[in-house]
Amino acid sequence: MLDAVVTGDGDVALYFTHDTLFDAIKPGEGVTVRNAVSVGNAPLFVVHAGGGDTLPMVFGGVGVELHPSAPEPDLMNGRNVGLTTRNGEPAESVLDWLQWHATHHGMNGAVILNRSKPGTDLRLAEDLSEGIRARGIDCHVILVDVDHPLGRRDRPAESHPFCVPGAPGKDRMTVPPPAPWESPLADVLYYQWARARFLGAARAVMNVEIHDLVLPHEAGCVFDRAVASETGYLQLLGRHCFPWRVRKGDKPHFADHGCIQFDASGVTRRWCVVPSRLPPGSILRPNRVGGAMHAPDTHHAFFRFMGLRHPTDSVSTIVPKTSLIEHPPLLRLIEGHFDHKPVRMPSENVTRAKNGRRAILTTMKNEGPFILEWIAYHRAIGFDDFLIYTNDCDDGTVELLDLLQDRGIVQRRDNPFQQLGLKPQHAALQDGQDLPVMRDAEWCICMDVDEYVNIKCGDGTLDALFGELGDVNMISCTWRLFGNADRHEFKDGFVVEQFCRSAREFANKPHQAWGFKTLYKNVGLFRKMGVHRPKGLKSQLWEQVRWVNGSGKPLPKAMYRNAWRSTSSTYGYDLVQLNHYAVRSAESFLVKRDRGRVNHVNREQGLAYWFRMNNNAVDETSILKRLPMLRAEYDRLMSDPEIRAAHEHCVARHRDKIDELRATPKYARFYEDLTGPRMEKLSKMHRHFGAAVFMQGPDSVPDEVVARDPDAEFFFTVDEKKHGPEGA
Repeated sequence: MLDAVVTGDGDVALYFTHDTLFDAIKPGEGVTVRNAVSVGNAPLFVVHAGGGDTLPMVFGGVGVELHPSAPEPDLMNGRNVGLTTRNGEPAESVLDWLQWHATHHGMNGAVILNRSKPGTDLRLAEDLSEGIRARGIDCHVILVDVDHPLGRRDRPAESHPFCVPGAPGKDRMTVPPPAPWESPLADVLYYQWARARFLGAARAVMNVEIHDLVLPHEAGCVFDRAVASETGYLQLLGRHCFPWRVRKGDKPHFADHGCIQFDASGVTRRWCVVPSRLPPGSILRPNRVGGAMHAPDTHHAFFRFMGLRHPTDSVSTIVPKTSLIEHPPLLRLIEGHFDHKPVRMPSENVTRAKNGRRAILTTMKNEGPFILEWIAYHRAIGFDDFLIYTNDCDDGTVELLDLLQDRGIVQRRDNPFQQLGLKPQHAALQDGQDLPVMRDAEWCICMDVDEYVNIKCGDGTLDALFGELGDVNMISCTWRLFGNADRHEFKDGFVVEQFCRSAREFANKPHQAWGFKTLYKNVGLFRKMGVHRPKGLKSQLWEQVRWVNGSGKPLPKAMYRNAWRSTSSTYGYDLVQLNHYAVRSAESFLVKRDRGRVNHVNREQGLAYWFRMNNNAVDETSILKRLPMLRAEYDRLMSDPEIRAAHEHCVARHRDKIDELRATPKYARFYEDLTGPRMEKLSKMHRHFGAAVFMQGPDSVPDEVVARDPDAEFFFTVDEKKHGPEGA
């Protein structure tokens, strides 16, 4: 039990820790229960006694005589009071908090719920008392040590500006674990207790944390605005701020914080209220006042100083530094109040694009039969350079690429992933981004040989796309998953011509369906290349980012740092899409599975992968408009006898590998599964399935669901944990 406080007319409010059981609390003789509610998972009882100094109760079957505490409203009578919780912040920060609000808002009273762990901060009361005197802070402070529920009643003289009542009252029971300082839920009861004990006659009460500073406002201080508000309840909206860096050896200070997150969207809610105007039965909670309405269309701002809330040696442990930007109003405010200068962010500038070329970085392993078509297509639409990393190839891929390198068409490198200790794709990005072919290119993209940039505007070239989009520097091309079009056998022919069945445009499942690859202008907005988009945003330059989707629609700033896939509000295919031929024919998929994955090297490409990526829902032939330009460039490359011979060797080795795999029992069974009527039917039914179906694989779909008409309207999913069917 935390306290028992007389509320008037013989009523007493009983406050308990959040883990107390309701049934363990019974009224004693002559006591009736007027109300019993749960506040923040903690019991709050209001009981009525017949009079006298003691209150008989039964706790857990044991009779207890309580001595209720009398409220002490005179301590804060008519004052502007800050109600706050301290969670270990140093005394210096508490003094800064008191002085700020006394100076900028006329705060002249504070109730501080000190939730430090027992045995720590033994000099806190003395340090605060001395600091208040030394700084000349005109504020009457009550410090409540909630880590001492048995409490102490010693208190300095009433004329002293500092009171330390401890957790008041006596005849306490032992607080069981978890202790109040370990559970934020107990705060709610302390707010209610502080209201009943000290705040009934306060002019206004503001609730923010020790690491929060309420900002000045042209309409007046926060307390005056609450008093003047329509409801006596002013909502406070907080924004997180951060230091760029704290000087080595220094402790975090309010004035270190000059940065905010450019892409933050949420706010922290607190309040300032006039206690006498709150409705009966209202409950003070950390982020709102239950049972009361705040003044409409009115709020007051504050900043939450996160380096004080989470002290750490490195700011990057509490916030991605790529999200931080300096906030001049905040800098002016803190530098004007505190005698302290923050470490400022370094400046960054946009660089000029270099040579006007367009470059692709890619990785390959045993992709021989598909290389020439892919290169011919992308050369035809306007790409100039190809930086290709290979590893462990045995199908002629390296020999073909070396021939193309000799002709000045590509640059090939051995993938250094083993030396670097990275996944092959990540190693290629790290090694290749600083090579002249990528470093000096105007436009760059990282993409795979099973991905084709399908430009739908103008003549299908990059020039047409850039002309349509105008002044942009990032274009994300969303995947359109193409299936095997029920083609089982490998054939040496154009991939784009053989496989013309795909997912619908609106295909938000499976998770991979709307991944994208980003064509970006190389002007220094990011620090490095990434698989799906450049990474490491230089946040100082975030306003220079002009990022659009495949329909030319600007993408929201929330995507700037980490996004790698489109959503229902950001996908677009009107101008450009990325045709993703992840499976090709069933026979070629055997080879793909055998060689492994370039990025997720430890994940097998089995039946579940085929199920997710093989999507044959609709005809999609838009890329066929580019066949004449593809064929012209392909024929030009094939006119070189050595290149033709190298390509034909790759095709033969691919065919040999297929035959070798199909001759094994494991792959023979796997091929039968891939090409069976069940998997063919499932490839046309993706829109009917929930996300959990794709996570669990094709076996999670019952035969009676597979038998349904793919054009009918129905929905099927499974429970992620139970692995059973759900709904129809």
